[in-house]
Amino acid sequence: MTDSDLKPVVNVADLDTFPFGHGERFAARLGPIGARIGMEKLGCMLTVVEPGKTAFPFHVHHNNEEMFVVLDGTGEYRFGSEVYPIRRGDVLAAPAGGPDRAHQIRNTGDTDLHYLGISTKAEPEVVEYPDSNKFTMFSQSTDGSPMTARVRYVGRLEASLDYWDGE
Repeated sequence: MTDSDLKPVVNVADLDTFPFGHGERFAARLGPIGARIGMEKLGCMLTVVEPGKTAFPFHVHHNNEEMFVVLDGTGEYRFGSEVYPIRRGDVLAAPAGGPDRAHQIRNTGDTDLHYLGISTKAEPEVVEYPDSNKFTMFSQSTDGSPMTARVRYVGRLEASLDYWDGE
């Protein structure tokens, strides 16, 4: 898509979505918005989650902030050690930080859960996954996601070397 193809308006009903997930627990349809309307430093994506599923693992960004706007459906928002019921019209905060700010959205209803994920796109980025004790470091992503990053490392916290190791 070239700059001349960009339009500053898109309706979520007109978005092309693609399947995303892993195993039985993670399943969603994603519809990128930010780049489509010409945004460079702010990301936005429509996420549609089937009943009983979640789109992403419990995680926290060390550099970027996220905000979610529930468009339709019901679910729960796991944030740190708390769980909050969510429904259409709710706005959810996911500031950068440590495990106490980790977050995850799960569809607990009987219809699809639709929400917008809006985020900054600063890089390099570190994303921590407290449930699995791993992290991802990435840079040069085409869309703000570690999946499309040219440079990416996924590791476990306990495998870290000492600063002076090998010196």
